[in-house]
Amino acid sequence: MTIAIACMAAPVQSAAQPSPAASSRLSPVQAVINAAEMPRGIGGVFEMVVRATGRQGGFLYLNSEKDYRDPRNLTIVIALPQEQALVERLGQPVESHLVRKVIAVRGVARKTRIDFTANGQPTGKYYFQTHLVLRSARDLTVEGERSIP
Repeated sequence: MTIAIACMAAPVQSAAQPSPAASSRLSPVQAVINAAEMPRGIGGVFEMVVRATGRQGGFLYLNSEKDYRDPRNLTIVIALPQEQALVERLGQPVESHLVRKVIAVRGVARKTRIDFTANGQPTGKYYFQTHLVLRSARDLTVEGERSIP
């Protein structure tokens, strides 16, 4: 069985223009609760400890929980161009550098439907995760790193 990811909500805000609530940092649990109630997602700055990472379909995933299926989990989704920019800035692979570190990520957290598939076809079974797609490497900072405007 494979998993196909389909985002439920269309983008509302760019990561460069988070909501007014962005002045305070939101926890993964706050992201999950707010994203579940806001069809377009919740913009802000989200702070979490990276407890696990994963890769699928050319994306790197940073998870706030060891089990990415945990309903409290916030997943940061990083495409290859943003990952390469982070590697340049950090000077080492993102996974090994960020595990067990506190990161702050600016963007929009959205409730995302995850469909189970068999032989490339949806099975009708699904669950939800909360994803924040990293739009720019500048939108992610590591604890102790100077914030980039």
